[in-house]
Amino acid sequence: MKPYSIDFRKKIVNVYERGDTSVRKVAAQFGVAKSYVQKLLQLKKTQGHLEPKKQGGTMKAKLDEYGSQLAEMVKSHPDATLLEYCEYFGEKYNVWVCASVMCCALQKQKLTRKKNFT
Repeated sequence: MKPYSIDFRKKIVNVYERGDTSVRKVAAQFGVAKSYVQKLLQLKKTQGHLEPKKQGGTMKAKLDEYGSQLAEMVKSHPDATLLEYCEYFGEKYNVWVCASVMCCALQKQKLTRKKNFT
């Protein structure tokens, strides 16, 4: 969802600042939540502008920056389980993760865990 335009935000603040109405009435008039009007007023008071904040973005996985370390770990310990990888990684790099996070990180790096049963 796109943020409201700056013009719309200014209209809301200007109507409230005229002083002849309440936050609830302004919210009802413009069809927005009371908390949104309060947020705009607070933003204007503290920041001095009504620009929307940057929206969204992707979340980085906890092990994204450890690609080479993961590859080295799988190469040196190909028979280890996911839990053993988690423990090894936690002890060596002080980054503790659960088995599902480790599994996702290995899949993202296209690292397979082949077991040697010989």
